[in-house]
Amino acid sequence: MNVFEKWESDIRGYCRLYPTVFTKASNARQVDEEGKSYIDFFAGAGVLNFGHNNERMKKALIEFIQNDGVAHSLDMYTTPKRQFIETFVQTIMEPRGMNHKMMFMGPTGTNAVESAMKLARKVTGRQTIVAFNSGFHGMTLGALAATANSYFRNAAGVPLNHILRQPFGCERPCVDCDLGCGLQSVDRLRAFYADASSGLEPPAAFLVESVQAEGGVHVASQEWLQAIEQLAHDLGALFIIDDIQAGCGRTGSYFSFDNMGVDPDIITLAKGIGGFGTPLAMNLIKPEHDKHWSPGEHTGTFRGQGLSFVAGKEALSYFQDDALMQEVKRKGALMQEHLQGICSEHSARHFQVRGKGMMQGIDLRDGSIAKAAASICFESGLLLGACGTGGKVLKLIPPLTIPDEDLSEGLSILSDAIAKALEAA
Repeated sequence: MNVFEKWESDIRGYCRLYPTVFTKASNARQVDEEGKSYIDFFAGAGVLNFGHNNERMKKALIEFIQNDGVAHSLDMYTTPKRQFIETFVQTIMEPRGMNHKMMFMGPTGTNAVESAMKLARKVTGRQTIVAFNSGFHGMTLGALAATANSYFRNAAGVPLNHILRQPFGCERPCVDCDLGCGLQSVDRLRAFYADASSGLEPPAAFLVESVQAEGGVHVASQEWLQAIEQLAHDLGALFIIDDIQAGCGRTGSYFSFDNMGVDPDIITLAKGIGGFGTPLAMNLIKPEHDKHWSPGEHTGTFRGQGLSFVAGKEALSYFQDDALMQEVKRKGALMQEHLQGICSEHSARHFQVRGKGMMQGIDLRDGSIAKAAASICFESGLLLGACGTGGKVLKLIPPLTIPDEDLSEGLSILSDAIAKALEAA
């Protein structure tokens, strides 16, 4: 590892959590240069929903490369782009009655958020975006302004303006949270906007995650999400859902907000849509808003690329029936049950389990204990990470395709690690 420590920037982060050199990976396991195998409950921060080196995608990619497929094309028309678009429409949009336009931008989630915010401001002629406590939307300046975490914000070096921060409406408020989050917070905000003396100007958009991932695995209640959408539309603002980490099947349906009775103006997607781990980002935009763009107003060198379209098309095949999503619900229930068992075993600590589908978190209420538990997990052959305020929540996001035996073994390692961390505290 001396090469990395000597030559790579000090900004590197995840490698400090996992101090080894990985050399191989398959489905839910990674292997380092010493031959040690690790169960992966991190999955590329939510990118690898379909596992490392997914066999179906690997076969399609090898064939694509061997046939001299077009890997890079800016935003020109290509066969793999057409096939991806057609498959996405048939598999995801048509069954939901959606007619959104697909916008491909730079291949990162933060770029998807940047373009969504930019379009909302163009459509409305307004500047302010309403974002929410604990939200995470990216690291470039516009998306970072909407991100709540002070550690990330403090690195900006310039003011992060034009954001109005509001309480997030948790389905299950966190144990240490007393922000007045819920329908009352929406009613209060509505009253402020109705008051000509409040000083609040109508916003361009409301930007929300229906499941906050990096913020601590907070799940929005259906009633709150619907109330936010209604308020947005009553004010002439756009309703944007950031589904970058929680989407693409992670919660047991393609979108994390499926069956919640909302119809976003813009949906931001990235991470899992590239399938294989190759980068891709896409916004779904209602046509009446998309028409406000002029050609090239938001551009980029990598506006979707062939490898991601090929693998992403193969990823969509998992949604042509309900088999995988039923598995996600079953495995998610197993994960939640196991985490609840940890809470019961240490009931005096008042831990809390939050999540949806195969995105589950256990709030240990102490960042030092969570950090110690994650370190013990690594030593024992399990990769996971901490999130939330002070890093006190251990977040479990294994590949959706993880075998039951790996899932069971990983959960057992986690139980032991938490117990050891508590003993040492």
